[in-house]
Amino acid sequence: MTSQSNNVPNDQNGTSFALHPRLAADTLFVADLALCRVLLMHNAAFPWLILVPRRVAATEIHHLPAADRFRLMEEMALAAQALERLAAPDKMNVGALGNVVPQLHVHVVARRRDDPAWPGPVWGSGVHRDYGAGEAEAFAMRISEALAAPA
Repeated sequence: MTSQSNNVPNDQNGTSFALHPRLAADTLFVADLALCRVLLMHNAAFPWLILVPRRVAATEIHHLPAADRFRLMEEMALAAQALERLAAPDKMNVGALGNVVPQLHVHVVARRRDDPAWPGPVWGSGVHRDYGAGEAEAFAMRISEALAAPA
């Protein structure tokens, strides 16, 4: 995994990207891609990534410049491919909700027919399992490696 900084320079005016406190509290850093910070949700019940475009005040995909929208789609596919290789899901769920956290972020969740929320959504399901000691960090490292070496 590469080192994480919650604040990275983002524009010519020196404004910095800052990760929303709720996202910071609910996730573990995985990697920084060209556009997005990749985070692992603190919920071992589901292989669950969150991609956060490092753009100041971004709240909606359609507000991003065209090049960023394209890059976001590519990084969503890269994250989904990494989870597919690591978790062998039956289905990938991808969504940008933003009802609780306004900062633009995209959930990429590997779903299995035998997961505890299937077939319903993971959002609001109430299903949560803590990672064991070192388990989240090890999984985040495997994801980081998979992102660095796409299939």
